[in-house]
Amino acid sequence: MADSKRQLKVGRQLQKDLSDIFRLKLSNSIKNTLLTITRVQMSPDLSVASIYISVMATGKIENVIDVVNQHKSEIRKVLGNRIGKQVRKIPELIFIEDHGSEHAQNIDDILSKLDIPPQSEKP
Repeated sequence: MADSKRQLKVGRQLQKDLSDIFRLKLSNSIKNTLLTITRVQMSPDLSVASIYISVMATGKIENVIDVVNQHKSEIRKVLGNRIGKQVRKIPELIFIEDHGSEHAQNIDDILSKLDIPPQSEKP
């Protein structure tokens, strides 16, 4: 089932606000890490937000997810201060690692290994 306009709108707002929060509040906890929120999926009642995180880092993404989960209540409180007047309930946050860039790299590797002959020109 497709997301409603409200789900998409709230998801985009959360993505923007969480990006700011991560940059301002978690920069000391996750040093040398480029953390990107690739997408936010909202439940139909807007009570749960699944936040997909992609990481370019010197460490592993599991460590970054652990750090983010340790600060989940602090993140939710700051988020509540930002969007509290726009939504009835501050959603529960679920952080999920996004493997999209890894899949894209695998596909790119496979395509680069293919031996495709050049197309001959027809008169």
